[in-house]
Amino acid sequence: MSAIRVAALAALAVGTALAAGLAEAQVFRIVGPDGKVTFSDRPPPDAKAVPAPTVTMGGGAATPASNLPLEVRNAASRYPVTLYTAANCAPCDAGRSYLRQRGIPYTESTVTKSEDFAALQRLSGNSNLPFLTIGAQHVPGFAEGEWSQYFDAAGYPRSSQLPSGYRFAEPQPLVAVQVAPAPAQQQRPAAAPQRAQATPNPDRPNADNPAGIRF
Repeated sequence: MSAIRVAALAALAVGTALAAGLAEAQVFRIVGPDGKVTFSDRPPPDAKAVPAPTVTMGGGAATPASNLPLEVRNAASRYPVTLYTAANCAPCDAGRSYLRQRGIPYTESTVTKSEDFAALQRLSGNSNLPFLTIGAQHVPGFAEGEWSQYFDAAGYPRSSQLPSGYRFAEPQPLVAVQVAPAPAQQQRPAAAPQRAQATPNPDRPNADNPAGIRF
């Protein structure tokens, strides 16, 4: 086999490996010519859209990933899940309940302040909640059937496999507010003691009143 052919085969193998690695980083929603929607972790042949980037948000203390079953751990490492919610949002509550019932490890970012809504607008393009990210896939709104298909394609188990006593991460604000430390108060120098001014003694005689007479 010639050196040129060996080099070409090696380049093809590297390209295939890179393409496979990129495909694993995204779940695709594919709409066929007949309008049928399918979900896959492989890009469609004629895909033109570039997956939008996602933002990784931290959560409160949760069960370490090392304690998760292998299937869940693999899916969570490839397609981490973040749920964006607001207070008094029934669809947000329904989405959260679905994630917990299915056993999907996730972090939750709350949207309450104007800074949070501005960040959500930059991330999703609108302010609709709930908003879900699965890896680099953006999923606006809650629809159990659609969410289920995304998680199936991402390789998450169809029923919860989380260990007993698993703790989900505590919700955290989308935009973390850092309170600046109060400036140290400068100690004012002590005022110099004032010299007491002598007050005239009315009983003391003076040159104009040698007898000290009081009127």
